[in-house]
Formats: sequence, C-alpha cells, structure tokens
Amino acid sequence: MGGDLADVGVWAGELERLHGRFVHRFARAEPRESALAYMRGLIAPLERKNGWTLADQAGHAAPDRLHRLLNRIDWDADEVQNDVRDYVVEHLGDRDAVLIVDDTGFLKKGTRSAGVQRQYSGTAGRTENSQIGVFLAYAAPRGRTLIDRRLYLPTSWTDDRERCRRAGINDEVGFETKVAMAKAMVRRAIVQKIPFGWVTADAAYGFSKGWRFELEQADVFHVMATTRHDTVVTRWALDHPVHDLLPGLARQKWKRRSCGDGAHGRRIFDWARVEVRPWHRPDRRHWVIARRSVSRPEEISYYIAYCPAETTLDELIRIAGSRWAVEECVQTAKQECGLDDYQVRRYPGWHRHMTLAMAAHACLTVLRARELDTDKAETDPSSLSTSASLRSDA
Repeated sequence: MGGDLADVGVWAGELERLHGRFVHRFARAEPRESALAYMRGLIAPLERKNGWTLADQAGHAAPDRLHRLLNRIDWDADEVQNDVRDYVVEHLGDRDAVLIVDDTGFLKKGTRSAGVQRQYSGTAGRTENSQIGVFLAYAAPRGRTLIDRRLYLPTSWTDDRERCRRAGINDEVGFETKVAMAKAMVRRAIVQKIPFGWVTADAAYGFSKGWRFELEQADVFHVMATTRHDTVVTRWALDHPVHDLLPGLARQKWKRRSCGDGAHGRRIFDWARVEVRPWHRPDRRHWVIARRSVSRPEEISYYIAYCPAETTLDELIRIAGSRWAVEECVQTAKQECGLDDYQVRRYPGWHRHMTLAMAAHACLTVLRARELDTDKAETDPSSLSTSASLRSDA
C-alpha cells in the first residue's frame, strides 16, 4: 500500500499529523521523537524492519532509543490506540461499517516472549511455537484498518505468575479466552460510540451462543460464522442442528452470488437462508445462512444472523464476505508496516509495537481513501460536467 504513494512527503506529512494526535501521551521529548521515527521506519521500504534497520532509517547510531521506547519508557499504549481509533473514525467512520474479529499468529523462538508456546497458528496453518494476537478490524466503504489488539495468554502463562512478572504481565492480568477478548473489544467499541452497523467473525468466535446472545441483547446486528454442529430454535425443536435445516430446501431458494474479491478472483458460492427463532420481535429476524461450494457442493459453511426484518439475502452475503477484510488488514500491515517485525519479549512492548504499527497502517489507509476519492472525482462524469459548467459560467 505504501509503495503506491509516490510522494513521500504526502505520507510523511500525514504521519506527522497522526502523531500530533497522541504526542501528549509522552512526558519527554525523546519518546515523542522516537515514536514518530519508529512509525516512519515501519512505513519505509526496508527489506527487514528490526531494531538496527529502523535505527539506521532514523539516523540513530544504535537501536537503544527505539528499544527504550518499546521496553522502558512509561507510556500507555491503550491511550495511544484510542487516539488512533479516533483518527480512523474521523476519516473513515460510517454507520454501515463492519467490525470484524480475528486472530493471527506470530512465529517465535524460545520460551521468554510473553504468551509464547506451541499452539495452532492460522498464519502457519499448523501448530508452531508462536504468539497469538486477537485483532479488531474496522471495514468501512472508504477503507479498512485495525483498531484494537490484545495478546492472548495461554494458561501455561497465567498459571505461572512469576513467569508472567518476568515478562511484564501484571498480576491482575488473568486468563481470558480469545472469545472473551473479542467480546471486550466490541463492547469497548460500543461504549466509545464507534459508528458501525454490523459485527462478523469466523466460526471460532461465532460459535459462541453467549456472545451472540449478548450482541442481540444490545441490538447489535451480526452475521457470525458457525459450525455445522451448532443448534438453533425453530418451530420444531429447541436445539435444531443447523446442518439439518437445508437438505430439503427447494432448488430455487439457492442463489449464486459473489461475496467479494479474493486472492484468486471473485468468491462465488451458492447461498440460501432459513428463518429461525420465529417468535421474536416483529422488526427483527434470525436466519441460518448456508454457503455452498459451486464446484464441491458437499462443502457447506454456516452462518447465524440477527438483523432488521427487511434485510435482504444479498446484504447478509455482503456482511459475511466482509470477514476477509480483517485478514487483508493483517496481511498488509505485516507487509507494509512491520506488524510482525518486532524484537520485544515483554507484554507491554508487544502492545506498544502493535499500536504504532497499526497507527502506520491507519495512516496509509486514510491516504489511500483520499487517493481513491480524488480518482473518482476526476473520472466521475457529473464532476467533470460540473467543472465544465463552472468554467463556462466564469
């Protein structure tokens, strides 16, 4: 993303403006300057973004100042993250935006990095020695970026408080499941009045009946992936398996639709929905949605939706398809902003690096949105005709 921005001065200036939003979070000049230098280095076209290369990019003789920023100097990464989130909302905020939860793995060696252990990493597609971060993405019509993050701590860590203290994990930080972390992030977005219309997540999160119920109680619309073994309330049973709702569905109930672009082109599937929870408030609906592979029809994925009564199947498909935006955000943040290029082991340092990398990604996302706005204005016939009319009037 950063490589497309031809004018280095443009992104450097925007980064300074974003930095100005949270510069007051640092008590002294050195960390203020180091934070900006760190973000500049993360965006710079460096092959590797480690302490030495970032220090060299900043004109420092050694990485000591940047290491102090991440590991020793006292500043609150959550406060800075709030400032970055406000920046995102100001420039990209939209009532139709989607909040998306997902986790990603960071491969690590050794046993000292906070939260590290052998665990399944979706990034690697297998069990590896890694850290797992849970992220919240904000996908709006004008752009998508990450707005919250938490490092997952397995019980192998939280059950060993001395090990936690050595890694900078306070005694009050206990074990939380990834779903609990996701719930807390979305709750925070609601409390902070982030404009959004929907929540979505993959089956690892969407399978949680407790979370779906919490969202429904708050009247938060959602399309959550789930497993074929999940159950719902229907006219016939209190625990009706979702996979048992679709086999007898008429052929015309299935609609072939794209749910967005993927790495290999448009994601086209056959989709159908069945209403469940029929005795609910008249202005809301619950649906089980099925997504069937075109080439392998035996492969069916399931979603559970809570939405306004007038919501169309096409709209629900759009929300379900937006889930991949979080994967795109994580991937581009890793490629363009050094999200996974960190050399910190302590718990606070992880959150500080992630916060500054996410700030850099948010900056590039806002700049890209402006570029697209400009391109659209230059090619929009109505804009061109309006410009021509103004010139003729002059």
